[in-house]
Amino acid sequence: MTDMKTKGSLLWVLDHTKTSFGRRKLKKWVTQPLMKSSEINTRLDAVSEILLSESSVFDRIRNLLCKLPDLERGLCSVFHKKCSTQEFFLIVSTLSRLDLEIQSLVPVIHSDVKSPLLQNTLLEIPELLSPVKHYLKILNEEAAKTGDKTQLFKDLTDFPVIRKKKEEIQDVLSKIQLHLRDIRKQIKNPSAEYVTVSGQEFMVEVKNSHKSSVPSDWVMVSSTKAVSRFHSPFVIENYRHLNQLREQLVLDCNAEWLNFLDHFSEHYHPVSKAVGHLATIDCLFSLAQVAKQGDYCSNENSNWKGFQSTGKLAQHWLCSKLGDGERVMIITGPNMGGKSSYIKQVALITVMAQIGSYVPAEESTIGVVDGIFTRMGAADNIYKGRSTFMEELRDTAEIIRKATSRSLVILDELGRGTSTHDGIAIAYATLEHFIRDVESLTLFVTHYPSVCDLEKVYPEKVGNYHMAFLVNEEESAEQKGPEDGENPEFITFLYQITKGVSARSYGLNVAKLADIPEEILKKAADKSKELETIVNMKRKKLKSFAEVWKINDSQELQKWKSMCKPEDEREDGF
Repeated sequence: MTDMKTKGSLLWVLDHTKTSFGRRKLKKWVTQPLMKSSEINTRLDAVSEILLSESSVFDRIRNLLCKLPDLERGLCSVFHKKCSTQEFFLIVSTLSRLDLEIQSLVPVIHSDVKSPLLQNTLLEIPELLSPVKHYLKILNEEAAKTGDKTQLFKDLTDFPVIRKKKEEIQDVLSKIQLHLRDIRKQIKNPSAEYVTVSGQEFMVEVKNSHKSSVPSDWVMVSSTKAVSRFHSPFVIENYRHLNQLREQLVLDCNAEWLNFLDHFSEHYHPVSKAVGHLATIDCLFSLAQVAKQGDYCSNENSNWKGFQSTGKLAQHWLCSKLGDGERVMIITGPNMGGKSSYIKQVALITVMAQIGSYVPAEESTIGVVDGIFTRMGAADNIYKGRSTFMEELRDTAEIIRKATSRSLVILDELGRGTSTHDGIAIAYATLEHFIRDVESLTLFVTHYPSVCDLEKVYPEKVGNYHMAFLVNEEESAEQKGPEDGENPEFITFLYQITKGVSARSYGLNVAKLADIPEEILKKAADKSKELETIVNMKRKKLKSFAEVWKINDSQELQKWKSMCKPEDEREDGF
């Protein structure tokens, strides 16, 4: 929600993976939580075994995952024939090594690993990787590492085109080598040898003082002050032919290399599945590492459409209880009291529970939800001509269309972008829709006390809660002189969810924390007190009129009049 980076996110907290492909799978787990309790519990059992088992097999498997190349992307590169010989050799040699090492662990896996997910995943890997070692045996390691495709394959039995081309090249080389005897006779030098200079091969080097012995039809290729170098006509012809054959060999080797990759790609799916198994193991080890951090517990997944946890996340001690009866929490409380942190915590714990992770709680029972819908924060979209309030309502409309009775819905201060009356009306009507029609698990944060009246309308389904706090009245009084105006109350946040409604939001306390000037704070406190007095007076009058409306006896009316008259005189002056 801030810089769109991984750091600070749930994925960042959960990610202790050792491989790139494991990290990508973990991200998929977080963004696509499981929907079936059986699958969640299977994954959770695997995490629990890694966490609690004393067998050394898990340490050995964990060590196998360290410093692995990105096998997933490597296989994709092989499949699309984009890889180099170096990359292919690295991928195949790594897979072959993993095959051998996991194969050696099979007896221990059978005896020590109990989790069906762990056991089946690990035991399948050697079988899936079995074709790989054949391709490794074919390759010449040194040529693969240098990228020399002409020497890449050890046995050319399966590569007749390359074998034939190499035989032709060898024939030409033999002819040129035999021609050296004729050269020695012609220049009368029995020790003459071919030399190679600057890439030019099969040159005969003759001292300049003996140039007269060189036949006239020889071609001088290069010279220095001391020597000259020549090609004979036979060498020129055969050297040209040799270079043509070499060029054709490179083309043939490239074609055979692509065919080789095609042949390997026939095993892409089983090998890719094996890499997927390694990624799964990596993710399970990552979740087990998270669970080791302390204050985490195993969630009891069930088909019960609710959640109940006593949890700790981001250093907030909070308690959440929603069941089949009470499905909506209306949450009030002071600004900065932890309301948004609390509802985010519930969503995060739900996601963690549904990916099979331990959750930051003392104990937890969370049912499976089919989606988590949130409407939080305030941001406009001026580019598309939509105001902050418009964006807020569009998001809410989307949730209304998609949420079901199995969804978790989180609405944070709906209606704050417009006037108080409109905001209350929209918040009230929307929440009532979720209570009555959608019946989803709903956490509704609001600063509108009127919305809390829904608990009276739907007492079986709705509960009012607030973030607990303490008002430090003594500290406020100390700063208030005899002639001073009102001062904002000082608030101590307790970061605990508590039953009941908070009638006030104590926004002036936040203004003080934000270093708003003191004179502005005092003026605001005076104005707040004044408005509160007016509202209370109106409420009292309304209550009084409601009482008189029920009176149908003259004596009771006279009694009410005598009770109200002195107060009315004080307030209205008549």
